[in-house]
This record gives sequence, C-alpha cells and structure tokens, in this order.
Amino acid sequence: MDLKNELLKSIWYAFTALDLEKSGKVSKSQLKVLSHNLYTVLNIPHDPSALEDHFRDDNDGPVSSHGYMPYLNKYILDKVQDGNFAKEMFNELCWTLTAKKNYKPSSEQGLVSERDAFKLWCLFNFLSEDKYPLVVVQEEVGYLLRKLFMAMGQEWLHEEELTDYFTQNASLAGAVTVWQFLQMMQSGRFTKSASKESLALGIQSVYEELVLDVMQKGYMWKKGHVRRNWNERWFVLKTSHIHYYVNEDLKEKKGEIQLDMDSKVEVLPDKEGKRCLFCIKTANRTFELSASDTKRRQEWIDIISSAIWIQTENRRSLHKEQKERRWEQRQQCARRKLEKKMEEERLAELQQEKEKQLVEIEYLRQAQEEAQILWRTKECHWMKQQEEMQHKLQRELQKAHKDKFQMKLVMEQKELEAGVQRHRIQELETMQLGLEQALKAEIQAHTDEQTVRSAHARLLQEEEEKLKELMKLRYDQQDLIQRTQHQQHITNKAEALQQAMEGLRETRHLNKQDLLVAERRRKRASLYVKHWNVQLNRLMKPVVPGVAQNQHSSDILSHRGGGAFTSEEFSFKKNNQDRNDDPKTSMQLSVETLESDSEDYENIEEYMKNVSLIGAKPP
Repeated sequence: MDLKNELLKSIWYAFTALDLEKSGKVSKSQLKVLSHNLYTVLNIPHDPSALEDHFRDDNDGPVSSHGYMPYLNKYILDKVQDGNFAKEMFNELCWTLTAKKNYKPSSEQGLVSERDAFKLWCLFNFLSEDKYPLVVVQEEVGYLLRKLFMAMGQEWLHEEELTDYFTQNASLAGAVTVWQFLQMMQSGRFTKSASKESLALGIQSVYEELVLDVMQKGYMWKKGHVRRNWNERWFVLKTSHIHYYVNEDLKEKKGEIQLDMDSKVEVLPDKEGKRCLFCIKTANRTFELSASDTKRRQEWIDIISSAIWIQTENRRSLHKEQKERRWEQRQQCARRKLEKKMEEERLAELQQEKEKQLVEIEYLRQAQEEAQILWRTKECHWMKQQEEMQHKLQRELQKAHKDKFQMKLVMEQKELEAGVQRHRIQELETMQLGLEQALKAEIQAHTDEQTVRSAHARLLQEEEEKLKELMKLRYDQQDLIQRTQHQQHITNKAEALQQAMEGLRETRHLNKQDLLVAERRRKRASLYVKHWNVQLNRLMKPVVPGVAQNQHSSDILSHRGGGAFTSEEFSFKKNNQDRNDDPKTSMQLSVETLESDSEDYENIEEYMKNVSLIGAKPP
C-alpha cells in the first residue's frame, strides 16, 4: 500500500460523510473547506486564490467523487511527502468528519471508548482492501483480533465463533464495513475475556505497531553526547528512525536517531557499572544504549537490524508486506478453492457423464441385443427372399434365353424382310424410272394424237366446205347449162373441184392412216403405263409377316392419280368422241378401231406375259 492509497481511504470517508443526501456528490463549498483542511494537516503550501477559483460557485452544482479526484491528485496527493506531516492528525481530521454522521456508540456497553474507536477505524483502514466501498474480510478481522489478544498477553479462542458469525450473516458476504466492525467490537462478542482497560492497551499497542509503524518501544538507558551521563529514556523504533522521550506519554521529545543503510548495531562490553550495552553507529555519531537484560538487548538489536535492512533493501514496513502476503495467500486460497470447486464440479460432471455413459451403454447393449434379434429375423427373411429371388431370376433367365432365341429368329426374319424390302426398293426405283419414261411417252403420244386429230378435223371441215362448194357448183352447173355462154367456164371449174375433192380424199386417207398410227402408239403407251402401275402397286404394298405376297390389287392407278383406262374403255371413249364429232364416219372408225385394237391388244398381252416370265424390263 503506497502513501497515496493510504491517504485516499481516509479522504473517502470524509467525502462520503459530506454527502448528506447520499447522491454521490458534495457541494463545492464543502469541498473547498475539506481541501483547505487537507492542505493544513498535510503541511502542503497552497494558493488560496486557486482554491477559490476552482471551487467557485456557479451553475455546475455539486461535484462527484470522480469530479473531485483530478483536483485532489494534482494539488494535494501529488505534493504530499511522507514524514512531512503528522499522520495521526490527518486521520483525526477525517475521523471527525465521518464519525459525526456514522458513529453512534451505545451508552450502555461502553466497552470501546471514542478514542479507541478512532484507533480501530485507523486499523480498519490499514487492513481493508483497496476497493470501494472499503471492507475488511473475515481473515483480516481474525488477524486483528489475534493481534489484540497477543498485545494483551492472552490467547484468542473465538475463531469458530467468528466463522459462525460470518456464516450466519449472509448479508456480510465474508466481509464487514468499518461501522459493522465497530459495532461488533462494542458488543464485546469476541472480547468477553478482556476488560475495558486491557482492551484499550491492546488497541493502543496494535495501533502503534500497524498504523504508526512502531517496530519496538520501551525504556532503555542512554549515554549523553555532551555531559556523558546515563539517562533513562522511552524509545520508539520506526523503520527509518528511533525517537526517544522523557517518558512514555510522548509529550517531551528529547531527540531521534536516523537510520539508513550505513547504520550499524554492535554489542559493547559492560563498563561504568552498566551492563547489557550496545551501540548504534550512524554517519554522524554513535549512540550508546543499555537494556534492562540480555534478552531485551538482543530483541532491540534484532529489530534495529531489521529496520536497517529495510532501509538497505528499500523495502516497505514489515506489516504492510505481511498484509500483502496474507492478501496473496487469500488469493491463492481463493484460487485453490475455486480450482477445488471447479475440480469437484468437473468430477461431479465426470461422474454424471460416467453414469450417463453407463446408462447409455446399457441402453446401447439392450438396443444391440434387440438389433441382433431383429437382424437375425431380418436375415432369415432376407435369405428366404434371396432364395425366392434367385429362383425367380433363374426362371427369368431361362425365359430371357428363350426370348433371346426367339428374338434372334425374329431378327433373322426381319433381316430377310429387310432384304426383300431393299430389293423392292431397288425395283421401285427402277420402276419409277421406267414409269417416268412411260409417262413421257404417253404424254408425247397424246400430244401427237391431238395434233393428228386437229389436222384430221381441219381436213374434214375443208372437205365439207369443198362438198358444199361442189353442191353449189352443181346447182350452178345446171343454171349454167342453160346459159351457154358460161358453160365452158363452169366445166373447167367443175373439173378443178373434182380434182380438189380427189386430193382431199387422198389427204384424208393419209390422215386417217396417221391417226391410226398415233392411236396405236397411244394404246401401246397406255398399256406400258398400266404395266408399270401394276408393278408399282405390287412393290408399294408393305411386306407383312404371315401374309401371302402373291395377292395383287385389282385397282389400276394411272399417273394422274385415278383409275387408268383399259384398252376397251379407251377405245369406247374414243369412238364415242369420234362419233360425236363426225356422225357419218363414226361407225366406220369404230369398226376399224376395234379390229386394230384387238390385234394390238393380243400382241401386247403376249408381250407382257413374256416380260413377267423372264423378269426383264420393258423397252
């Protein structure tokens, strides 16, 4: 604990005492008074105008502890020096401010005086944790009570009772505030065996040891530096110096011995009627002292050597170091307890986990047994299914082999049919070429026939006109006979007409022959087309398995898409057309056409039979 933290504890009590409304804030006027008093007791020079300016009344209102801390650190705590002020006066100032508000001693018991309450308050601040609000844990309370009883020369036997006190009061949470601690000390619950006077002496001794850093005190004889006589003085040893007084009331101080790292303590032989001598050597002088006995001398030598060692090592007081060690031990103990608790919790969790795992293992074992039984049942069922499936697969395999064989036969049949179809396609292509040629020939024949017929009709018309002219000339001839003067002219004209008629007859005869030739050609082309239509119909009919291929259709299609005319139908139609064109020659033409058609038809039928027999293509 450094000096600043030690002073802050007492100032915190003073600040909270000025917070009458418990709002965490103090008015500026009160803080100004508190700051002025702190300057005074801590012996710090200050500027009153700066103090007035900083705590000037304005509209900001009260100041919180956080708002007061910057000023407190900068102008007070940073300037304070250890040993430059009376620590007891500083503590009394803060105690006076806080005791007025918080400390209300019971008048009935009166075991602890107000002065002793102040010392206990200082001891509480020394042992408290560096946390706000300030509290002292159970271990430090026990440590303080043991120190008090040791100072009174008694043994403290209330450790279990103190533990029960903290355990039964759950609101304490293992620590007490200073006011709870003073109330506990006033009640005498843990100091029943001690009287008021002995308790006050014990408090004073512990207060001097812990708060005032008094390491040792007592009467010894000291040899004067000037007069060289021996005088009895009351010595008080602290870490850095030894004060000596006329007596133990500390009212008249006679001097002090400053201790540093160069100081030494040595034992001296007895002389001048004094025994148990030793000396303290400092840089300035040597102090000769005489203890009451050898044991007391050794105690003083040891404790002074410890103080010199503290100065040499630049260490703090032993009690502060012991407090820190106790705090570290509590922290370690708390850590060990926490670790132990965590370990217990972990072990409990492991135990629970182990029990849970055992339950799960048992459950898994039962589940495994059930699964094994179910597996055996399913395995039997699966074996039966596998056997049935195997028999079924064998049957299906046999059926598949049979189907494969049948499919092979069908494929061979299909292959044969495909060959036939390919052959028919080739024949169809050949037929198509032949049909195209036949159609071209038929079209050419029809064209020639139409040309001949047109010429024949034209000749018939000319012949008819010539006949009309001849008849007219015959009538005219009769008239001309009567007219002798024109007889010779008419005779000449009649002869010319007679010659023209003969020429027309010859031309008609030739035309008729050409017509007959054209009709024969058309008939041959029609028969040729008919033949290719029959072949085409035979090839266009699809090959169906199981159906005889020698069946032929009775329908004959022409290149126009309808039924083709037979030779008789075509002749009959032609005769009807001729008959309608020329009634005089229709009978003769029909007879001649029938005769010629029958002759050509027989020749063509014989030709077609020969073609179908040898399978040759028609020319």
